[in-house]
Amino acid sequence: MQKGSIRVQTENIFPIIKKFLYSEHDIFIRELVSNAVDATQKLKTLSSIGEAKGELGDLSITISLDSAARTVTISDKGIGMTAEEVDKYLNQVAFSGAEEFLNKYKGQNENNIIGHFGLGFYSAFMVSDKVTVVTKSFRDAPAVRWECDGSPEFTLEEAEKTDRGTDIILHINDESNEFLEADRIKSVLNRFCHFLPVPIFFEGEQINHPSPAWTKKPSDLTATDYQDFYKELYPYNEPPLFWIHLNVDYPFNLTGILYFPKIKQSFEIQKDKIQLYSNQVFVTDEVKDIVPEFLMLLQGVIDSPDIPLNVSRSYLQGDPNVKKINNHITKKVADKLEEIFQNNRKEFEEKWENLGLFVKYGMMTDDKFLEKAEKFHIMQDTDGSAWYTLEEYRKATEALQKNKEGKLVILYSTEPVQQNGFIKGANAKGYKVVKLETIVDAAFINQMEMKWNDVHFVRVDADIADNLVDKQDAVASVLNQDQEEKLKQLFSQTGEGVHLTVEVKGLSPDAAPVVATRPEFMRRMKDMAAVSGPMGSFYANMPDEVLLTVNGNHSIFQKILADGNGVHQEKLTRNLADLALLSQGLLKGGALTNFIERSVELISGEQ
Repeated sequence: MQKGSIRVQTENIFPIIKKFLYSEHDIFIRELVSNAVDATQKLKTLSSIGEAKGELGDLSITISLDSAARTVTISDKGIGMTAEEVDKYLNQVAFSGAEEFLNKYKGQNENNIIGHFGLGFYSAFMVSDKVTVVTKSFRDAPAVRWECDGSPEFTLEEAEKTDRGTDIILHINDESNEFLEADRIKSVLNRFCHFLPVPIFFEGEQINHPSPAWTKKPSDLTATDYQDFYKELYPYNEPPLFWIHLNVDYPFNLTGILYFPKIKQSFEIQKDKIQLYSNQVFVTDEVKDIVPEFLMLLQGVIDSPDIPLNVSRSYLQGDPNVKKINNHITKKVADKLEEIFQNNRKEFEEKWENLGLFVKYGMMTDDKFLEKAEKFHIMQDTDGSAWYTLEEYRKATEALQKNKEGKLVILYSTEPVQQNGFIKGANAKGYKVVKLETIVDAAFINQMEMKWNDVHFVRVDADIADNLVDKQDAVASVLNQDQEEKLKQLFSQTGEGVHLTVEVKGLSPDAAPVVATRPEFMRRMKDMAAVSGPMGSFYANMPDEVLLTVNGNHSIFQKILADGNGVHQEKLTRNLADLALLSQGLLKGGALTNFIERSVELISGEQ
C-alpha cells in the first residue's frame, strides 16, 4: 500500500475547489457523471481502432444512493485506470500552491480552469468527508483503491474489482445531507445529465435520453419529432410556431434547435428558456452573451463543444467563437423568417401577432437584423383588410402621406376600437392607418424614426384629420371673432385633470363638433416616462396635454351661442368637451361621474 501527499507544496487545494471554482454544490454530480461519460466514450474510441480488445458489453453508468451508509456512488464501465494513471491524474496536481495557481491563471477564465486541468473530479470534496475511488483499467493491470479525506493525504493500494471501469464513492458530509435524498439527486441528474450520450441509471430507472433531436440530421427528423422534443423540454407550453435546426461545423461547432413560442401578452414573456449544452452536458440556461438579446425570447437548445462547461460572463464576452455563434444565430433566424414570408405569406401574416415581438425587438437592437427584417416586417391596416411591408406602405400612400419635408408619414393606431372616430376621419381623407398596439411599439416607433430617417410616425389621434400629415391653413369659420372668443372662453373652463389648449377652426359641418387630440411629441414623452423609473413617474403623473379643436362650422354652436342661459351654455360646452375627452380615454373617476349626471340632467331638461 502506498501512502503520500497530493503534490501541493504550500497550501491545501481543496478550499479553493470548494470556494473558488464552483458556486453551486450540486455541480459535483454533473462533473463526476461527465467524467464517467468521457471514460466510456474513450473506451468506444479505443475499441474502434483496435486498441481495446474483446466485447465492450454493457456501457451504462449507474448512480447509487445508500442513505444509511451516507454514500453516493457513480459507477462506469469505461477505460478505468491503472495505479500509475491514478497517481498521475489524482495525485500530481500540476502546480505548487494555491497562490501560484491563482496568479498564474489570473486574467483567464477562472471558472473554466477545471476544464483545462481535469479537476472536475475534485468537486466531489465539496460535499464529501472522504472520497474513495476503486478502478480497474481495460488494460491487463490490477484494480486499485485510492482514498482521500479532503486533506492532501491519500492512500493508494491494490483492490478487489473484477469488472472494468471506475466506482467513485462519496462519503457525504454533515452539511450536505440533501444529497442523501433520492429526489434531490434525481432532480440534479434531470437538470444536468438528461441528454448525456451514454445510458445513465438511478435506482433502476434510466434518467436520460442519449440521442436527443438536436444530435440528429434535420433530414432524419419529421415535424412530429421536433414537436415531441419541444414537448419534452417544455411539457406545459402550447406547440411552437416553428423551429430552426442549427448545424455548423466550421469555423466553430454548433448544433441545436431553436423554437419560436407563441407569445401574445407581455406577461407571457420569459427569458432564460434556451438551454446551453457542451457535448450534451447541460451548462446553463443563462445564454445572454451567446444568443442575441432579442432572441432570448426563443426557446430550445444550443450545443457547442467550443463553449466550456464552466462559463463566466467575462469569458463569453471576450471569446471570438461566441461572437461568431451569436452572428450565425441572428442570420439563421432572419433567413428562416424571410423564407416563410416569401414562401407562405398568408401563414406568416397569421403568425405575426406572435412573431412581431421578436422581429421588432431585433430591428431595434441589431442593425444587421434590421437590414434583413425590412423585407418581412409587416403592418396591418386597422380594419384588418391589408398587410404592408414598409415599401408596400410607401407605394400605397406616397401620393397623400408625404409631408412638406418629403418624409413618409405612417399613421398608426394603438387602440383601434377606442380611436375608431379618429381612424374614420383619417380614412375619409384617403389615409391608411396601421395597427401598432404591442408592448414594444412605443419604443419601436422612436427607434425606427432614427433608423429610417425618411419616415415619421403619427398616431391617428395626434391631431385633427386635416393636420395629420401637414398643418393645413385654417378653413374660414362661419362664426365671427366675438363668437369664436366666446366659445374659447366657454371651453377653456372644461376638462378636469388635463391641461387644455383650445382652438376654434372651420372644419366640415359634418365633422364632429369638438375633437380632442394629444400632440404626438408630448404624448410620446409621457408614454415613455411611464415606464422609465422614478424620474419617469414624475413626468408620467403630470396632467395630459390635450388640444381641443372646436369646429366653428358645426350647427350646434349656433344654438349654444343663441342660448341666453349662461349656466346652460356652460353645461352644454362641458358635455361636448367631455365627449371629446372620452374618445381619448381621458375621462375618469369623478369627471366621468359628473359627465354622466350632467348628461341625464340635460336630457331630462330638454324633454
